[in-house]
Amino acid sequence: MEQDMRFMALALDLARSANGQTSPNPLVGAVLVNNGEVVGMGAHLRAGEPHAEVHALRMAGQKAAGATLYVTLEPCSHHGKTPPCAEAVIAAGIRRAVIATLDPNPLVAGKGAEKLRAAGVEVVVGVHEAEAKKLNEVFFHFIKTRRPFVTIKTASTLDGKIATESGHSRWITGTRARGEVHELRRQHDAILVGVGTVLADDPLLTARLDGQAHGRQPVRVIWDSQLRTPLGANVIQNADAPTWIFTTKAAAQAKQEAFAEKGIRLFVADEQIRVDEVLDTLGEWGITSLLVEGGAAVNGAFLQARAIQKVISYVSLKMIGGGQAPTPFGGQGFSTMDQAVKLANPTVEQLDELDLRISGYPQWE
Repeated sequence: MEQDMRFMALALDLARSANGQTSPNPLVGAVLVNNGEVVGMGAHLRAGEPHAEVHALRMAGQKAAGATLYVTLEPCSHHGKTPPCAEAVIAAGIRRAVIATLDPNPLVAGKGAEKLRAAGVEVVVGVHEAEAKKLNEVFFHFIKTRRPFVTIKTASTLDGKIATESGHSRWITGTRARGEVHELRRQHDAILVGVGTVLADDPLLTARLDGQAHGRQPVRVIWDSQLRTPLGANVIQNADAPTWIFTTKAAAQAKQEAFAEKGIRLFVADEQIRVDEVLDTLGEWGITSLLVEGGAAVNGAFLQARAIQKVISYVSLKMIGGGQAPTPFGGQGFSTMDQAVKLANPTVEQLDELDLRISGYPQWE
């Protein structure tokens, strides 16, 4: 068992190395061990490309025969963009397969493990299962709900402000926290902000390294009921990532053609934009993960709709006061403290002298 834990930990590390690259597919790592020696390893790197098991089998070659496979997610058993991995594992002569967790995809859902057993492969399931499920929390959520996994990111002062009364907010947090946000953007399929953020900050909403767009870019999603996004805004003019705008029929009538000429996709609601309809639409377009970087109104709408799966909050050890200074969550809110949403499995880390990162999972009772 100790050996199984050790090699599965290696497989999980391999899976993590592709974080932000595999959507809509899961993160998967695989390790092949023969007589105590690692003979093959691999990770799924990008949708449509070979799965982790195939990379490991190719590396191992003939040494795969009689080996043990450690894989973080159940091998697929169906024909998709690539052939079934379970069949490749059987054909290679694998003696034993250690699987961290089964695949919730109805096309697999235990069928891969059963196919291996039927072929005489010893199958063990559940080694480092909790870590494997957390690693693929986005994939598991999307497969079950067909909606993106929503992470809300906030940055506020110790007294709960996201800007001064005059609207000044640069910079609440330091360089490390801001760098982490760019990495978060790279890992997500889409970023969502309200039009107020566009008007106040004119952000690029891209994942940048040293000021330059870096790696895979998320879709920029703007919540804009009145279609006030200026045609000259960075999210319209900058071509590093696509921009989608959710708006209403009345606002779109006069401006739809101008936005279409800029290559902007508009999603038009009849009267008002609703969180559940936004999430349904994004899911239909293959968005599996959504990073919400909104202001108080947008964040409050997601909170009221109970549509948040994870919270990442950067807290700067500064205080600016101001009764009218905005806070991270606005809107109607809840009326009593017993309705307050609690965070499960919280983690707190001090990033530097002035910034903390607090993350956790809302408990929706």
